[in-house]
Amino acid sequence: MARIVTFGELMLRLQPFNYERFVQAQSVEFTFGGGEANVSVSLANYGMDAAFVTKLPAHAIGQAAVNSLRRYGVDTSLIVRGGDRVGIYYNEKGASQRGSVCIYDRAHSAIQMAKPEDFDWDKIFEGADWFHFTGITPALGPNVVEICKDACKAAKAKGIKISCDLNYRGKLWTRAQANAAMTELAQYIDVCISNEEDAKDVFGIEAENTDIYGGTINHDGYKSVAKQLADKFGFEKVAITLRESHSAFDNGWSAMLYDGENYCFSKKYDLHIIDRVGGGDSFGGGLIYALLSGKDTQAAVEFAVAASALKHSIGGDYNMVTVSEVEKLAGGDGSGRIQR
Repeated sequence: MARIVTFGELMLRLQPFNYERFVQAQSVEFTFGGGEANVSVSLANYGMDAAFVTKLPAHAIGQAAVNSLRRYGVDTSLIVRGGDRVGIYYNEKGASQRGSVCIYDRAHSAIQMAKPEDFDWDKIFEGADWFHFTGITPALGPNVVEICKDACKAAKAKGIKISCDLNYRGKLWTRAQANAAMTELAQYIDVCISNEEDAKDVFGIEAENTDIYGGTINHDGYKSVAKQLADKFGFEKVAITLRESHSAFDNGWSAMLYDGENYCFSKKYDLHIIDRVGGGDSFGGGLIYALLSGKDTQAAVEFAVAASALKHSIGGDYNMVTVSEVEKLAGGDGSGRIQR
């Protein structure tokens, strides 16, 4: 069984019930989530040996965060305990033409205040086959950039494959800061995951003749983006998710995977969204599983997109689906008929 290590921040998610706005809500739902943790949950649900690494306080909220991963079989034994805060994000779900809103309250969280010496990467990577992180994690501060760099160096020294979802977050750092940090980290990455906007925001690479708001996807433009990324940084594979936003509820969803020779586009799903948060992470988890399982480029992107399409039907950050459910959808059964 393949072992995957992911590293990032696990946050407390506070969200008004149903589709209420922040200003009208009088109570909120209490869950947990975070890019790399979401990937670990997907992989654990697929039967993989998935470990999540972070730093969390030793108090009850920190323990609740750890427990949210344990219930799905994620290995939490490498989580460092210490610090005072669990990062928080407030999520207001969008509806119809009103987009979702995310407000961060993560300053001085345990992982943001972490030091490079908190993590023994040689020990963490014992028996590991794959390492995954996102561009959100180094955005937490220069110290976390150094931690990510230490992790990548240790993983590369052990011959471990490294994947990264660029995940640019303008509320955390500037494009210039992202470009400087991610350009340095990119030299270690084997599989790069991006979307319609991240490649432009982080590296200034964009698809021509594409209007993500008007629903126009130019396949040749995304081929160019993938090839530019691979040529510039030496990535073995580049995955680009393609979201056509018609409203907060209704999106077109597909992806492309470039392996240095072939540009493979998945089928497109017309989504009616229950919860968009974690959709990209579920794609990443599906892609890592598919590649580690030996699927070819076309089959890998089909599995990853199907996994993510299913996640959009599930509330919360975590994608709680099985391999058989994903393969059924990837195989063409998207009827939604009752299972008896």
